[in-house]
Amino acid sequence: MPSAKQGQTNPGFTLQIRRTFAAPREKVFAAWADREQLEQWMCKDAASHVVIHHVQEIRTGGRYLMEVRDPGKGETYWGQGVYLEVKPPEKIVFSWAWTKAEPDGSRTELHPESPDTKVTVEFFARGDLTEVVLTHATFGSTKLRDEHHRGWNGCLDMLAKVLQTTSTPS
Repeated sequence: MPSAKQGQTNPGFTLQIRRTFAAPREKVFAAWADREQLEQWMCKDAASHVVIHHVQEIRTGGRYLMEVRDPGKGETYWGQGVYLEVKPPEKIVFSWAWTKAEPDGSRTELHPESPDTKVTVEFFARGDLTEVVLTHATFGSTKLRDEHHRGWNGCLDMLAKVLQTTSTPS
């Protein structure tokens, strides 16, 4: 459930999404950690998105850098951050920042009101299932929080499909 938090000068907004996947916790964690698997679902909430993970150092203190091309809009976005905590197969915490590629080759902040947010992903074994709790904090506006809520739900829908197609029978 999205919830509001009060910041020092501006209100901040946090979202939380809970999803249960029909796969063991280690497999769901791996889908977040492995570059090839990430490219199948992360930022694929729009079918036309082309996603390339240029850097994927899944360890505490490691970095990530992904390029998301949106051919429909003729735009390219860059997502980047640092892994603040990685505890396989329980938790991943990372910073989240977006820039947009400009025609002159420079990059501008895509969300200047929320230039750097934090994502916490927790993985809970529930028998043969895995519950994922994703918390994304802190946005500078409800509009931006709600846009990310839609985006994350689209990504998690794709993750469920990827996990189904890569499932192995017991």
